[in-house]
Amino acid sequence: MATRLIMVKSDGSVSVHADDRAYKPLNWMSAPCTLAVAQPDADDHPETVEVWEVRSPSGDTLRIELGEVLHDSSHELGVDPGLQKDGVEAHLQALLAGNPAVFGAGWALVRREHATPIGPVDLLFRDDTGGYVAVEVKRRGEIDGVEQLTRYLALMNADPLLAPVRGVFAAQVIKPQARVLAATRGIDCLVVDYDALRGLDHPEDRLF
Repeated sequence: MATRLIMVKSDGSVSVHADDRAYKPLNWMSAPCTLAVAQPDADDHPETVEVWEVRSPSGDTLRIELGEVLHDSSHELGVDPGLQKDGVEAHLQALLAGNPAVFGAGWALVRREHATPIGPVDLLFRDDTGGYVAVEVKRRGEIDGVEQLTRYLALMNADPLLAPVRGVFAAQVIKPQARVLAATRGIDCLVVDYDALRGLDHPEDRLF
C-alpha cells in the first residue's frame, strides 16, 4: 500500500502515478478499456476496501486495490485546443512541409495544421499512391506523441472523404517504447535530421 494519484481520462484510459518521475505513470492501461469496481476478496491486502479492474479488449488487466480515498474529484477539460509548439518544433514542421521528398518520392503536401475535432494534426500529405498520410512532428518522439497521433487517425478515418488515412510519427529522436507502440498502431516512424533539413549539415560530405 502507498499513496498514489490515479487518473481516469474521458477516453477510458487509467494511469497510476507516484510523486516523482515527472509525467510518467507507474502503471497504466491505454484506451480503449473498461473499468469495473469490485469488492475485495480473500487474496487482497487486508486494508483493501475496493478493487478497480481495468481491462483491455486483448484481455490484459490492471488491478488496483484501494485502501483509502484521500481526495476524489472530476473535472471537464473541454475541447483540446492543441499544443503551442516551441521554435525548433515549429521550424521542423515548416521544413518538413516544404520538403515532402523526405518522406518519399511523389509525396505532396495537402495542408499544414489539418483540423480535427480534438485539435490539428501537424501535416497532411498525399503519398505516391494518392492516399492520405497524417504526420505528427515532435522534437523528441515519446509514447504520448504516438497516442496523440492515434487519436487523430481514429477521427480522420471516420471521415469517408479522407479514409483510409495512415500515420507517420516524425521526430529528431524516437524512443524505443514509442517505436514499439507505433508499430502496434500501424504507424510508421521517421527520424529527422534537423540540421540537414536546415542546410547546415550535408550527410554526403561526412567521412563517418
